[in-house]
Amino acid sequence: MAIDRAQVRHVARLARLALSPEEEERFAAQLGHVLEYIERLQGVDVSGVEPLTFAGDAVGGIPLREDEPRPSLPRDKVLAQAPQQDGKAFVVPRIIE
Repeated sequence: MAIDRAQVRHVARLARLALSPEEEERFAAQLGHVLEYIERLQGVDVSGVEPLTFAGDAVGGIPLREDEPRPSLPRDKVLAQAPQQDGKAFVVPRIIE
């Protein structure tokens, strides 16, 4: 399926992205390849395949590690990188009145 630059420009505008003409051309080609691959996948016969609720349902499930506390970065080092902080947490602009 072909994607043209106008469609890429429309999606970029919705996502509030500024793309150069070269980027529009490149993304149009890349998205076209993705959609072609999806069309190929739609032709695969999966009638005999049981649906999974998630990938972990496959043979034996996913082995999970124990949930154990681990060392993390010191709070002062993390907060030192924040544009604004109050000594205990990040300070962000209020967005809900």
